Amino acid sequence: MNSSMNINTATISQRQTKYCTQIVQTLKKLGHATNAELLASLRKSFPELSATTVHRATARLASRGTISIAPADKDGSMQYDTNTNPHDHFQCLSCGLLKDANVKDEVIPILESSIGDCSVSGQLTINGTCKKCMNKNKEIK
Repeated sequence: MNSSMNINTATISQRQTKYCTQIVQTLKKLGHATNAELLASLRKSFPELSATTVHRATARLASRGTISIAPADKDGSMQYDTNTNPHDHFQCLSCGLLKDANVKDEVIPILESSIGDCSVSGQLTINGTCKKCMNKNKEIK
């Protein structure tokens, strides 16, 4: 009896709902997305889908390592990423565009040499202005 309880608990903790599957597929198309962006996209196919369901599903997928947590968007909302390998990001301060980057190996030695006896770890987020926003700013001037 006890061993069947373990099997059922493991099965339940690894359940894969249709929403989880669709969240991963949608996130692959979007690259990076907040729960609100995922909800808006998924409601086209699932009008009954609730924000709570998306929140619970993304939390479950992130805890499993199926998706990863990306830097927050410009409004502070949590964003998710299908790239689960360690990587850095570039984030546009104007539009919030988030792009994967791999600069850590080149940048960390420069940072560490400029701050003395401190060690830098973790993923980096480089902020700036994307090409699209730079071009918009040029047109306005």
